[in-house]
Amino acid sequence: MDYETISWDVPEQGLGEISLNRPRRFNSVSYRMMEELEHIWEFIRRNKDILVVILKGSGERGFCAGLDMKEAVTLIGSMNADQFYEFQSRLARIMVAMRRAPQPIVCAIHGPAVGLGFSMALASDVRIISSDARFSAAFINVGLGGADMACSYFLPRLMGAGRAYELMLTGNFLSAQEALSLGLVSRVVERDSLMAETLDMARTIKGKNPLGLRLTKEAINVNMDVGGLEQALSIEDRNQTLLLLRSMLERGNKASRYF
Repeated sequence: MDYETISWDVPEQGLGEISLNRPRRFNSVSYRMMEELEHIWEFIRRNKDILVVILKGSGERGFCAGLDMKEAVTLIGSMNADQFYEFQSRLARIMVAMRRAPQPIVCAIHGPAVGLGFSMALASDVRIISSDARFSAAFINVGLGGADMACSYFLPRLMGAGRAYELMLTGNFLSAQEALSLGLVSRVVERDSLMAETLDMARTIKGKNPLGLRLTKEAINVNMDVGGLEQALSIEDRNQTLLLLRSMLERGNKASRYF
């Protein structure tokens, strides 16, 4: 696929980089970008050579302003109910595609991350932000329900239900320091060092056991919804056993008796 609204780069072995690339439109998500994001996440999911993914926004204006409302007004106005439901579902399932990608996703966020842009940040695994970053679940501000694009799933799990209710019911902005204090992001850095810090984090993660990375993300995904401690421990025990057996096989030990 020839990308028009995103860019894909492999800056070094094992590391992939997606840039939302509509800087004049605050990297807002158009219909074309939706299609390209669907394609790139499916490509990444099947690509064993990519160990870590960086997600960022191009230009100086911000990470992502959400759905391109100018385009959406015209587009949605021409749809019937079935067509709108399909469009809504495709947008929302970009977040599912990000969670299904076995590679850890390190998200570099500067300026506003709004609506769908906020949700893509939430669907990432590690968030590193600049001091000018701001977040808003803005859906309630445009006449829609405040729970959209998986924010009602991610926000209560990442910061607790109390503050999540406030953000989704008001659409108010969350500052960089507030996001840090709530545990929503890993670190706040100056704008000019954002990409260096993000690359450093991605390299640190990339240096770990590749299978261990994939199984760790899988365990976190499963255990966010698991029914209790016993089930969570079962996933962890399975993963550690698989990793040990693989290590034994690679060292030439007689691990076949375990299979």
